[in-house]
Amino acid sequence: MQPDRPLPALTRAEQDFLDHYLRILELLGRINPASAEYTYAGVTAAQALAAEAAKLRDALTLMYDRAEKEIHREPLVRALRILGAEDRLRRLALPGPGPGPDQGPA
Repeated sequence: MQPDRPLPALTRAEQDFLDHYLRILELLGRINPASAEYTYAGVTAAQALAAEAAKLRDALTLMYDRAEKEIHREPLVRALRILGAEDRLRRLALPGPGPGPDQGPA
């Protein structure tokens, strides 16, 4: 998907960092018990999550090794918004409050 707005200038390691971070959010959304339907989909997402976490670690390690010691929040947050991170984060949320265990149906 091509973003409507241009992404801020990022190093290759920052791009990898964001790519893997977003992929992890997607995978967590597939595992979320509030929206998951099948255990097999959860199993495959969990397996991919472990591999993706290693890639995220590697991207951050590369940034550190290249003396990129700081996380530059503003351009990274702008890029996350452009790339749809907020939609992915919504998939991690629980649905609105329902009746408590001793309240019964509304």
